[in-house]
Amino acid sequence: MWLELLLASVLGLVIYWFVSRDKEETLPLEDGWWGPGSKPSTREDESIRPFKVETSDEEIKDLHHRIDGFRASPPLEGSRFHYGFNSSYLKKVVSYWRNEFDWRKQVEILNQYPHFKTKIEGLDIHFIHVKPPQLPSGRTPKPLLMVHGWPGSFYEFYKIIPLLTDPKAHGLSDQHVFEVICPSIPGYGFSEASSKKGFNTVATARIFYKLMSRLGFQKFYIQGGDWGSLICTNMAQMVPNHVKGLHLNVAFITKNIYSMTPLLGPRFGRFLGYTERDIELLYPFKEKVFHSIMRESGYLHIQATKPDTVGCALNDSPVGLAAYILEKFSTWTKSEYRDLEDGGLERKFSLEDLLTNIMIYWTTGTIVSSQRFYKENMGQGIMVHRHEGMKVFVPTGYAAFPSELLHAPEKWVKVKYPKLISYSYMERGGHFAAFEEPKLLAQDIRKFVSLAERQ
Repeated sequence: MWLELLLASVLGLVIYWFVSRDKEETLPLEDGWWGPGSKPSTREDESIRPFKVETSDEEIKDLHHRIDGFRASPPLEGSRFHYGFNSSYLKKVVSYWRNEFDWRKQVEILNQYPHFKTKIEGLDIHFIHVKPPQLPSGRTPKPLLMVHGWPGSFYEFYKIIPLLTDPKAHGLSDQHVFEVICPSIPGYGFSEASSKKGFNTVATARIFYKLMSRLGFQKFYIQGGDWGSLICTNMAQMVPNHVKGLHLNVAFITKNIYSMTPLLGPRFGRFLGYTERDIELLYPFKEKVFHSIMRESGYLHIQATKPDTVGCALNDSPVGLAAYILEKFSTWTKSEYRDLEDGGLERKFSLEDLLTNIMIYWTTGTIVSSQRFYKENMGQGIMVHRHEGMKVFVPTGYAAFPSELLHAPEKWVKVKYPKLISYSYMERGGHFAAFEEPKLLAQDIRKFVSLAERQ
């Protein structure tokens, strides 16, 4: 007993020393050129151009032709989603896609919000910009940049946008009314892909900061999950004076002494200040952390090393692309869904919404460039980039969804984000928070902004 107390006390002192060294530094705001060839000597066109999603009979005919050629492999008996996407259920998805899914109708839905493009650092950057339909007298909307990840897209935010831009019409207070900007990461969807190696989250953060500046916003809020979390974190590290607040639903915390403490077991966890909810979400540690990471990270190793190889197959087969991406919307939403024959896909999402996201990748041919983002950010290893060891000194809010791939306790988050002012254990939900639980996420963003504006 005394030995345990001594060890815990020593560990506590080490942790205190580690986390108390709050060195404020910023990432340099540099410049880049990611378009084809050499950077031209003439000034870049900074105009903002309206854009519209379009389709054609030829595009749909080609899709149907490829779907008709789908060759299925029978699943193992009783395998459910333990071996990946179950091909028996995939046949149902393919049948719906081929015979019922209306891409023209979904294109109209995509165009319900205003789309734009603008050239930044040689790339055509796509974004949607949604302003409030009405504002209380004398009020101005709060600009909010929302950034998606992989294998998502700007479409993930379509259900949360009206809750933020028109809250009163959806039963929410109009205390906070937002003007929402959702860009596509370069190489995803309708944003042009880099022609050069090295395009990573820091370059993306700089481009998105330039986008907000070009739109006339000097101070703004930012929100992200998955890659969006890291991009927004890099923005806060780069231009902290322009970021009024940072809200995340995923945190990448690589340099954190606390991350070793769960190995000591739940008894030590309680002694070190983990809440009962943290204990529930972290233990049994072998299953909820180690086994979970091993099960769900295979794609990451492929995409961080040789993304073009698997990308060739996915870019050629719409059914292969759907299986590869939709499997993530199963087990990343709730790991237990791997025990179901249908992967639980339609418990939280409609096939219409899921296939719309797939179609954004398919019609733009961007699966390869989206996967290269892993190579550019992780191909050199972990803890080799300066930003990974830097803290973030802007007001931060964190929404901890219980079915996220890896739970990040408040103690962990606060090491990286010392100005964490809001940490919420969310009632339900997984990795694709805005897509799956838009109301819960909107409410937490609003709670965070209320706290940030009292600072």
